[in-house]
Amino acid sequence: MSILAYNGAAIIGMSGKDCVGIASDNRLGIQYETVAMDFKKVFKMNDRLFVGLAGLATDVQTLDQLLRFRMNLYELREERTMSPQVFTNLLSNMLYEKRFGPYFCEPVIAGLDEKGQPHLSTMDLIGAISSAKDFVVAGTCEGNLYGMCETLYKPDMDQETLFETLAQALLASVDRDALSGWGGVVHIITKDGVISRELKGRQD
Repeated sequence: MSILAYNGAAIIGMSGKDCVGIASDNRLGIQYETVAMDFKKVFKMNDRLFVGLAGLATDVQTLDQLLRFRMNLYELREERTMSPQVFTNLLSNMLYEKRFGPYFCEPVIAGLDEKGQPHLSTMDLIGAISSAKDFVVAGTCEGNLYGMCETLYKPDMDQETLFETLAQALLASVDRDALSGWGGVVHIITKDGVISRELKGRQD
């Protein structure tokens, strides 16, 4: 079993019309044994930027703390909030610095840029960036997530349609993956604020 699949995860980032969404499951496991059902995998970096971290649970928590530290330093120096593009490059550099002993995490970055347009990107565990206009996925049920997102995604969705699409894609995908699931959470980022909702999923 891959070390990236040791704890299990499912994360989706998807764009809408002047909004962007990110969703993750809640399960923390040790391989096929479920340990917790409230493990946080998506982290708020600022009012317009979220990052989801799929991979080894200890590295997820370490990276979250490191990213907060780097962002706080940036905001003190620059006296402005970090844009999603700058954040993507920061995270890519952090991962590449550790390429010989990497953090076992695959990040998904979702946010709104200065013009209020969606920004989506993901990268592998050594920081190779892949950007997308429609959706990005990471986790142990990546194949299922791609299939569901390709089926359900439509361009220029409003906030409610985007939430429904993310929720259905996530719940349908984790049903076929024993390493992720047990409920989820969806965050919709708009220029007016963030809407967060919890999902109830199958508990078996």
